[in-house]
Amino acid sequence: MVLTYAEIPYETIYDEEVLEDKLVLFDWLHLHHEDFTGQYGKFYAAYKAAPWYLESKKESEELAKKLGFDKVSESKRAVALKIRNYVIGGGFMFAMCSATDSFDIALAASDDVDICEAMFDGDPSDANYQSRLDFSKTFAFTDFTLERNPLQYEFSSIDMTQKRNIIKESDYFSLMDFSAKWDPVPTMLCQNHTSLVKGFMGQTTSFERDEIKPTVLVLGENKINSEARYIHGIKGKGFFTFYGGHDPEDYQHRVGDPKTELELHPSSPGYRLILNNVLFPAAKKKKQKT
Repeated sequence: MVLTYAEIPYETIYDEEVLEDKLVLFDWLHLHHEDFTGQYGKFYAAYKAAPWYLESKKESEELAKKLGFDKVSESKRAVALKIRNYVIGGGFMFAMCSATDSFDIALAASDDVDICEAMFDGDPSDANYQSRLDFSKTFAFTDFTLERNPLQYEFSSIDMTQKRNIIKESDYFSLMDFSAKWDPVPTMLCQNHTSLVKGFMGQTTSFERDEIKPTVLVLGENKINSEARYIHGIKGKGFFTFYGGHDPEDYQHRVGDPKTELELHPSSPGYRLILNNVLFPAAKKKKQKT
């Protein structure tokens, strides 16, 4: 939506193209409200009988079978691994909302660890799956605990949505200050006309600071909640940025809500951060003298 508004050309690809290694044709990948765990966004409790949920589940299962997988969770895991390789090889991944934590969860469970309950994949999860997670394989998060309850609209302890203690009127996060000379990339990613950005929620709203790897840079934080909203890191030859929340100009975006009309928010600081990430691949850090 923001790319269309900014008249930036883009192509839409999905699981099939990713598994066919077509990511190598692109410099930049944007992931939004995606679920790489195969749990259909954990909408089961509220929407298991909704026509759109049933149709989406059916389409996902048909696509997984077309791609040669028995389960959606297996196909999504394979997609996550392809994206991981794309970043390691030099690509840039920008993720928002549930695409952030569900991606790392899929990587942590990539050694055929079944974290899905029967309503998602037809058989029970592995009884000891928490102890089998490999946090060395994730991009940004570590030592997190998965949410075992399939009726809970939450993936893990990474997300702060249900642990937040802040009202809408006070929900802002601050951008960090960086030196353009010594840290050109973080400076570009945080460039804005304000250092204070209005908060907004999503399935994954923000990140637990204690579960962010020490190698990952926090670009934006809500100090009241001690939560990270905007983080950036390096993986192999590539880079990734995770941005909490769903829609910068729709505070509590819900299923079925109309899309935001960006013409009404031409100077949105929240959307400006998304555009910063589009521009980021043009930045190159100068070699420093030793």
